[in-house]
Amino acid sequence: MTATDQPKDRRILSIDVARGVALIAMAIYHGAWDLEMFGYLDPGTVAHGGWKMFARCIASTFLFLVGVSLFLAHGRYIRWRGFAIRLAMVAAAAAVITVATWFATPEAFIFFGILHQIALASVLGLAFLRLPALVSLVVAVLVILAPLYLRGPVFDHPALWWVGLSTTNPRSNDYVPLFPWFAPVLIGIAAARLATDYGLKERLAAIRPGRWSTPLLFAGRHSLAFYLIHQPVLIGLVWLAAQIVPPPQADPEVGFNRECRASCIEQRDATFCTAYCGCMLESLRDDGSLDRIFAGESGTELQLQVEQHALACTGRTDYGLPQGGTQ
Repeated sequence: MTATDQPKDRRILSIDVARGVALIAMAIYHGAWDLEMFGYLDPGTVAHGGWKMFARCIASTFLFLVGVSLFLAHGRYIRWRGFAIRLAMVAAAAAVITVATWFATPEAFIFFGILHQIALASVLGLAFLRLPALVSLVVAVLVILAPLYLRGPVFDHPALWWVGLSTTNPRSNDYVPLFPWFAPVLIGIAAARLATDYGLKERLAAIRPGRWSTPLLFAGRHSLAFYLIHQPVLIGLVWLAAQIVPPPQADPEVGFNRECRASCIEQRDATFCTAYCGCMLESLRDDGSLDRIFAGESGTELQLQVEQHALACTGRTDYGLPQGGTQ
């Protein structure tokens, strides 16, 4: 039987609804991120704790659904034309995000975010469509474990940051590398295969949600457009709100310390970060760099000064040398 002879499956609306719910959750998280950026929330609020876990759950859900959809669309045979068109759209959107964030936030631009991961995972996932679900699940576990055991300096070159095995995570507003984030896609492929093998797919296809689901269905079916449009809209709304009700003016040193701790806690423990950030605050204040940073200055000379202080404070904190500002 050729591809054109294959019967067309009924669309599983529950998947569209689930994707729509994930999109709404993503918009809520990005809304909080925008509020933090404009000063309505403390610096670092969405970078750790419950907000960080919320973000990871959203990303995992999207990638799981990528795996499910990949199997449902191409599990019996690969529709190469449709696959290529979808892949080109996602890759182009990822490139747009990279270029836009390079100009908007060059210090933390998105070089390998969720769309980049979706594009790569969609290609790699093709190799698992014919394999037993157990194989996909075992590989998913290995992908999750890889960053715990395989990190090394060889992956520290920027050209290999997309792999996710560098000794420290690069700074980016959306960093979703191959390891460990290919795992949810593999789990989605395995789940879709099991659902097909045991007849669950047909039961899911028979579910027709009520009218309440219409907005979610619409968003789920146009997820790429929603992703590209929602953040500019949210930023515009928060900016408009800031013109009417400006955010409270916070002590810049308090904000610097909080942001430093939120960034540091990604790599080190809380005790180290408290001491390290206190050291950075005092060191930058003593040589006048802190005022220049608060004034919005940039440049190679200032960046080198900050990096020198960072190296010195890291050494002092690691080895317990005398330092000030360890509040």
